[in-house]
Amino acid sequence: MKSNPLELRLKKQFAKAVTEFGLLADGDHVLIALSGGKDSLLLTELLGRRSLIHRPRFKVSAVHVRMENIPYETDTAYLSDFCAANHVQLHVVTTRFDAEPSTAGQRRKPECFLCAWQRRKKIFDLAQTLGCQKIALGHHMDDILHTALMNELFEGRFASMPVKLKMQKMPLTIIRPLALCCESDILLYSRQQGYRQQKKSCPFERKTHRAQVADLFRQMEELNPEARYSLWHALETAGKLVEE
Repeated sequence: MKSNPLELRLKKQFAKAVTEFGLLADGDHVLIALSGGKDSLLLTELLGRRSLIHRPRFKVSAVHVRMENIPYETDTAYLSDFCAANHVQLHVVTTRFDAEPSTAGQRRKPECFLCAWQRRKKIFDLAQTLGCQKIALGHHMDDILHTALMNELFEGRFASMPVKLKMQKMPLTIIRPLALCCESDILLYSRQQGYRQQKKSCPFERKTHRAQVADLFRQMEELNPEARYSLWHALETAGKLVEE
């Protein structure tokens, strides 16, 4: 059977990130934040397969958070079958958020912030309940670089989402094993594998700074095809990819 060059490349990048940044250790219990999008599905597939290898020995679970007051049509049966096929136990939890009323002198928190906050809270709570040491997120290289650009443009600081982040207030470490993978590769692979796209209909979704920065980043790569690697090297040299 002919090997798939794209699959081999993604596996190699995943393995390199795990080794280079020390993302997994013997005895780890890793909780995957599984949204149902292409990135978290690939993360589930790769971590599930890796857990079958003798060293390091670790356990993988996944959590899918449903927001009851946001009409996302998630097929939890599909996610459950996908996880089972990749030797990952799935937990489905439900939460909600309430939009804050505007008050004099105080800035109203956006709905997207409140939704993300409640999702994160559920994930952290379950991780501690299950005794997990690591939470794995499906952010890829493009996500990390776009975040770095956003921080520079809008906050005046050079920082991004670390590939490995040890939490200060709880015994958990955030890991991003897809950090060396490009979004275009993940998108193509998801189509090759027939990943089922989750239907999404959020009344609060709108064009954001992140979407605009993604457009800017594409222009940068047209100007210099090596732009992503130059920016990545800058983050690495400045020690922004690991926080322990």
